[in-house]
Amino acid sequence: MKQGVNMATDQGRVVLVAGATGLIGREIVALLLADRTVESVHCLGRRSLALSHPKLQNHVVDFAALPALPKVDECYIALGTTIKVAGSQDAFKAVDLDAVVAVAKAAKIAGVTKLGVVSAMGANPKSRVFYNRVKGEMEFALASLGLKSLVIARPSLLDGNRTALGQPERGGEGLGLMLMRILRPLVPANYRAIPAKDVAHALIHAVQSAKQGSVRLLSGDMQGG
Repeated sequence: MKQGVNMATDQGRVVLVAGATGLIGREIVALLLADRTVESVHCLGRRSLALSHPKLQNHVVDFAALPALPKVDECYIALGTTIKVAGSQDAFKAVDLDAVVAVAKAAKIAGVTKLGVVSAMGANPKSRVFYNRVKGEMEFALASLGLKSLVIARPSLLDGNRTALGQPERGGEGLGLMLMRILRPLVPANYRAIPAKDVAHALIHAVQSAKQGSVRLLSGDMQGG
């Protein structure tokens, strides 16, 4: 990414997205590109999106050493991995905690006042479950940044086609989704599988309508977009 390039215009919102190659990130980008009030969408990632659009600009970055970001209006962070894919707990934290916080800090310096982030149901910095604890630590770190508006989406098991994105299937996820669909009427709303598009739609709506402070969207609140 070139430093000193001004992404902002007088014609519409300039939006930054990190994690656009994932299930939710892909849906966030699609919705923003279709939004007439959005002038441009700038995606930060470890690899470029296989997508071309007049509004879209890809920026391949190292999240451990982000360059200074030009001025942007709002930011969405949908970064995430698994310990199996990452290879270790430390590598997992480098993505789901360190990279998320790094993007949020850089976005704040770039002028962002509204930020939406994807977390997970069960996020708790004191949890005994490593995954939930890291997600909770991430939420706490972002809340400590003093952003004007912070929206945290906590989806349950995501329903989406990872294979189409070139991502490996996550262990047990396919079976979990099948059982969720069968047992859906019996499962509490917050723990039902949720389509990635529903999460993206709810997060964008909440960020755009947010005024001040922190808002948490539980999975049941986002069902049906």
